Amino acid sequence: MKRNWKQALGWCVKGLLALTLVGGVWQSPAADAAGTDSIRVAMFLDLGSTYRSTTNAVTLVPETAMTASIKASGGQELALLPAGRQARFSIDGFRVKVLETADWRVASEAAKKLQGTNDKPLLYVDSTSAGRVYQLYTGMYASEQAARDAASRVAQTAAAYLNGQNPMVKGGLHLTAGQFSSAAEADAVRLAYRDAGLEAFTVIVPVGAGKAYEVWVGEAANQADLAAVQSEAGRASSAALQAVRAGTHGLILRQDASLNLDSLQLVEHYTLAGDGQLWIQGNAGSRTQVKERSERTYRGAIEIGSHNGQLYLVNELPLQEYLYSVVGAEVPSSWGAEALKAQAVAARSYALFQGNKFQVANVVDTTLSQAYYGTSYEYPSIIQAVDATAGEVLLSNGRLVEAVFSSNSGGMSADPLEVWGNANPTFGAVESPGDASAQAALHSWYHVVLPSGITGYVREDNVKLTGNTTLAGLPYMTVTANNTNVRPLPLIQSSAEPVARLNPGDTAVVLELVAESNSYEWIRGPFTSEQLVSSLNGRVTGSLPASITSLEVVERGPSGRVLKVRANGQVLEVRYPDLYRSALNGLPSTMFDIEPTGSYTVLGANGAATTVSAGQTVSVISASGTGPVRGAGTTVLNGEGKARIVDNTQRFKFIGRGNGHGLGLSQWGAKGMADQGYDYKQILQHYYRNVTISKE
Repeated sequence: MKRNWKQALGWCVKGLLALTLVGGVWQSPAADAAGTDSIRVAMFLDLGSTYRSTTNAVTLVPETAMTASIKASGGQELALLPAGRQARFSIDGFRVKVLETADWRVASEAAKKLQGTNDKPLLYVDSTSAGRVYQLYTGMYASEQAARDAASRVAQTAAAYLNGQNPMVKGGLHLTAGQFSSAAEADAVRLAYRDAGLEAFTVIVPVGAGKAYEVWVGEAANQADLAAVQSEAGRASSAALQAVRAGTHGLILRQDASLNLDSLQLVEHYTLAGDGQLWIQGNAGSRTQVKERSERTYRGAIEIGSHNGQLYLVNELPLQEYLYSVVGAEVPSSWGAEALKAQAVAARSYALFQGNKFQVANVVDTTLSQAYYGTSYEYPSIIQAVDATAGEVLLSNGRLVEAVFSSNSGGMSADPLEVWGNANPTFGAVESPGDASAQAALHSWYHVVLPSGITGYVREDNVKLTGNTTLAGLPYMTVTANNTNVRPLPLIQSSAEPVARLNPGDTAVVLELVAESNSYEWIRGPFTSEQLVSSLNGRVTGSLPASITSLEVVERGPSGRVLKVRANGQVLEVRYPDLYRSALNGLPSTMFDIEPTGSYTVLGANGAATTVSAGQTVSVISASGTGPVRGAGTTVLNGEGKARIVDNTQRFKFIGRGNGHGLGLSQWGAKGMADQGYDYKQILQHYYRNVTISKE
């Protein structure tokens, strides 16, 4: 599949812009992972501050029929998932039952109200002898107390629909009414308890090499609630109910109406009970769509379980097939074969290095690990590159290398000192001229100042120079179309309003011609003091000034990346230098300069530097003599002839290069080297030092 350069640029932005680096360990024994032929990828998982992506239920659509079994119970089939049919899954834990009603409209409207909150709804349909009832829940919650807190919130959010009901905390404690040989027999018993006003469910349980059906009564959050259910059940029936043993494996069967709140659409819902994991697989080559993951389709098997009180979903598949998607998500398939091969070897090495980093998984599907977006990112050229390098990994002294990479190193890859503050022999600052290809086919933009003093950017294809200049030699321009946008940054941002609009005949002064912001060269801001203080809060180790009046880079590393930044004369201390990216409002890289918009610095004849702010007045010698000039609104030219306007307010513009941490392989740099005729081994050994490429 061919893509133009703009699509290719966006591709790397969607891919691994900034692989998050955790810890300072970079090598692992090759024997630990290099022989692994499968990988476990977490899509939903709660590991607290390490990684958190949660959902209260997942919807799977298998392309071919698949079976569901519980791993810890011998793997016998408990349910068959037909091809092309949606099925939903959740875990049996703490939740809130918001309401129960026979009115579909009430239930669906209340669910819609909750959709915009953190208490995500689940809407079930149950049957009694009197007809259908709709049961609205929220959750899951990690603890009973968290569910109680949620019940209070939900009571306020859904107050208009409760009709006297109180949201109640529910949990995974049940009573069993016995075992039955068929679903129909169990459902008849379940219906009797429902008619008596008790919660009751048909449950598939593993028995020996087969399965049976049970009826579980109640959904208690604690032992006191379970005792109350037992007392109520005793009044409804003479049958003695026993508590379901903790950890008992089962699939609770329900009907789900959550997917379409405008019209009733029933979907089978399986709630996993007990301490096992649900394993969903089909024949070799089977694929499954995960609706809650942007409806992407994945190869391999699906595992669902509970971790930290939340549902987790792991996709387990052959490592080679995982790489088909990863490489396709990380770089455009239209790039040269050697660049694709280099990416494949780096991605394989990185994945194998991770071990069980995410407890129930090796990696996650986001750029915290590597971008993994399923089969829609597989392309023939990518598959060919992955297959051509099958088993090949990067080794240093016989140990597997964590082959981190980034989108664009801005012309020079990073030294580890600039990222973590310590040295590592595998990585270093090396030239990466191919990075500039990221902007090869992009438009340039004129940085202009309007008669009102407003500054902004107009794309070059909308501009015509008038031929006139200011006394300082700066050219005038006009535009060629009505309502031409003057944008705050040199790129089109749908989320940012233009600072002004120009029509043909309107004029502005050109300050400079700049590249469109991209992964090689970029501009961010200008940011106010308040925005920067808010972003810095919690990300610096020392105290913060209440207001930032000056901000400057005071130390750089071997590649030119920032090591220290000073605000109001005080160094902003971070745990490691690469944290400046997030601390300063999410900058693409740490290879940047800072330009204050409300001041400028004058270097005197005696070598002394003086800062002039917007509110100051200075004496200027001109052709007409000496006179006062106020800072604000002044056009300032530096020694290189570059012009800028001094604003009324002090803000800070960041002008930089590169996208990501810059360590290891630069994806755009690899493309440039491949275009020049280098093979993938030469590319890898350029960006990673002292490594060999070994087929394990």
